[in-house]
Amino acid sequence: MLFMVIERFKDTAAVGERFQLQGRLLPPDVTYHASWIEADTQRCFQLMEAPSREALEPWARAWIDLMELEIVSVVTSAEFWRGQQSPRA
Repeated sequence: MLFMVIERFKDTAAVGERFQLQGRLLPPDVTYHASWIEADTQRCFQLMEAPSREALEPWARAWIDLMELEIVSVVTSAEFWRGQQSPRA
């Protein structure tokens, strides 16, 4: 399953420091794909893959002191449109 994780930093410098010292802190069954940071550096958007939402919990607990997390289950546009049936006239 794919997840868009929206992080709202409480302390950007502390987030950067922890990342430099400890890395991403992902559980073994979670894959990081890509991330984008908002120009004002207040939010980060990460695309993650995991077998379930629950698999992200250890990672979320490792960062919750430095950021608020919103985890949204997503599908690719191609996957979405493959699942849609086009109406026939």
